[in-house]
Amino acid sequence: MKNLKNRLLIIFFILFTGCSSIPSNTANSCLIFDERYLWYKHTKKVEQKWGTPIYIQLAIIKMESDFDWLAKPARQKIFKVIPYKRPSSSFGYSQAVIGTWEQYKKETGNKLATRLRFKDSVDFIGWYTNKTESILNISKKDAFKQYLAYHEGWGNFKNYKKNKKVIKLAKKVEKQSNIYKKQLFDCKNSLNKKKYIIF
Repeated sequence: MKNLKNRLLIIFFILFTGCSSIPSNTANSCLIFDERYLWYKHTKKVEQKWGTPIYIQLAIIKMESDFDWLAKPARQKIFKVIPYKRPSSSFGYSQAVIGTWEQYKKETGNKLATRLRFKDSVDFIGWYTNKTESILNISKKDAFKQYLAYHEGWGNFKNYKKNKKVIKLAKKVEKQSNIYKKQLFDCKNSLNKKKYIIF
């Protein structure tokens, strides 16, 4: 009985990790959705629910975790050699920190949400960018400023001009979102035709 349980756990882990593996080309939105069609359905739902464009959802995830569901910040090092604690509790596709993730779950009622799941991660991004628009009056289509607020937090956004590193990252997100947008323009009709496919 114990062996059977162990085997089932191993099979479940293999299936779960297989479904959560990183797409082969994370720079191309059409190829991402070719491999992960359900991801398209999730991002489209977020766009309809929160108003956050699919290409901005993808660009934020690309920058934060490069679609690695187990992504964590690198550990700090003592004397540049000895591994120490991580600089934050960021984790998963969205790299949401624990405090903000708990706020998201409380405000949306999505109590079973996990940072490991793509569906929950993009919904979190939709929720966050929606609040950014309400709090800071930043359009959900403004990839540059939305990412600044995402990275720095609503309270620290006003100080972003002092942080050249973050500005550089935000410019990359803006550039990537424009690339994703152009790619989606070419393949969106094809993706929408697959709406009845389940896999």
